Amino acid sequence: MPSFDITSEVNKVELKNSIEQTNKEVANRFDFKGSDARVEQTEMQLTVYADDDFKLKQVMDVFHSKCAKRGVDVRALEPKPSEKIGGNKMKQLVDVRNGIEQDTAKRIVKLIKDAKIKVQASIQGEAVRVSGAKKDDLQAAIALVKNAVKEIPLQFQNFRE
Repeated sequence: MPSFDITSEVNKVELKNSIEQTNKEVANRFDFKGSDARVEQTEMQLTVYADDDFKLKQVMDVFHSKCAKRGVDVRALEPKPSEKIGGNKMKQLVDVRNGIEQDTAKRIVKLIKDAKIKVQASIQGEAVRVSGAKKDDLQAAIALVKNAVKEIPLQFQNFRE
């Protein structure tokens, strides 16, 4: 029976490359001379440091542009509120979402069932598996989910016949 998986993953290598490019550009820019602005990564969380709130926003803008150039979808990044860390220095934590959260997965399954397409959708950990008898029904399910879910980046993988 043909099937595919709906997942939401970030390419860790491209994310690391965009962090390194951001740090390189920030180190070379004139308006950041003498400042302690940088982006650091620990597993699936980033920490953005800057001297003040304005520079923090500029570092985030540079990081977003580098992510776009490297093909990392910024919808997978979940920034937390910025906080002071002494003096004027600021830091901001950014979570990197990997996998589909349970409530979003339930919403995708309900969306597919409500559309009356002849496919079955089930939650498999952090992914949603969709299976059906015809390839056309599966492609209709892909189009439906692509148009309905915009808040997280989705990939459609493991298409099997």
